[in-house]
Amino acid sequence: MSQTLPVPGARLYHEIRGRGPLVVLVGAPMDARPFAPLADLLAVDHTVLTTDPRGINRSPVDDPEQDSTPEIRAEDLARLIEHADAGPAVVLGSSGGAVSALALAQARPDLVTTVIAHEPPLNELLPDRDRIRAQGEEVIATHFAGDPVGAMRKFLVMADIHLPEPVFQQFFAQEPSPRDLADANFQYAHMYRPTTRWIPDFEVLRTRPVVIGIGEESAGQLCERTSEALAKELGVEPARFPGDHTGFAADPAAFATRLRDFL
Repeated sequence: MSQTLPVPGARLYHEIRGRGPLVVLVGAPMDARPFAPLADLLAVDHTVLTTDPRGINRSPVDDPEQDSTPEIRAEDLARLIEHADAGPAVVLGSSGGAVSALALAQARPDLVTTVIAHEPPLNELLPDRDRIRAQGEEVIATHFAGDPVGAMRKFLVMADIHLPEPVFQQFFAQEPSPRDLADANFQYAHMYRPTTRWIPDFEVLRTRPVVIGIGEESAGQLCERTSEALAKELGVEPARFPGDHTGFAADPAAFATRLRDFL
């Protein structure tokens, strides 16, 4: 079932499947679509909520010049969880969605039973953060200079993700659709910086039920490093999940099996 929830400054598209304890699957800037196969698998015995984050795809914002911060997205998630009315949730956040989920755990622990932060890109936790920040600015400048394909190449270099050229051509070298280009514009102008520069309240998060997830195939990648840095700050051992940064989409069945260890 798809719905739109009006919230301050935005209208949040979301989908609810199944019945049972609540699970939320969320990305940023990724929208709900890549989570659908995983959501279908979990919905056999859970209520599963997926959503497009504000400003992305089907979740329009009133002010397209307002930044999408982790705190604002956490408020959005809180409202969605309350709207679902299925009790506190296990929240799996991936990439920027993991940062949203961590902000939710900080602000509204009453709404979460467990937060699984899968590869949060918290670049400021790394010793070479100045270099990574400069690379990110170059990615943004390249994108807005009218070269989204070149920007993606630079993004992958920054993220230490190495793709064979045929794979890159298949997934990233095509002319983006108007919707995809608008989402990328919003991401680079208003989501990327607030997300990657966010610094958690470690003291608070140490008291929360937080799992740090890392893909088994993410060795050496930027988000493995940021995730390990966060896990060290929180004094927890990272949990390994199948696949890489988007393992939930590449092999949802294997990912669901692992995720059920935390449900």
